Amino acid sequence: MAQKQYNVTGMSCEHCAASIREEVSEVPGVSEVVVDVAGKSVTVHGTGLDDERLSAAIVEAGYGIAQTVAS
Repeated sequence: MAQKQYNVTGMSCEHCAASIREEVSEVPGVSEVVVDVAGKSVTVHGTGLDDERLSAAIVEAGYGIAQTVAS
């Protein structure tokens, strides 16, 4: 199982986290989405994870990506 982590901008509450979880969960191959509001990060677990699709899902939820953390 692969893991990808993203530092996210604009996220400040549990509603933000829920929006991101909902969008990212729809990306093929995703099995789990862990959102850390305080740490401003999103960690995605799954198989065949595509950075471009995951990034697009975070942006679609209304947030920005500060950087992708190598994992």
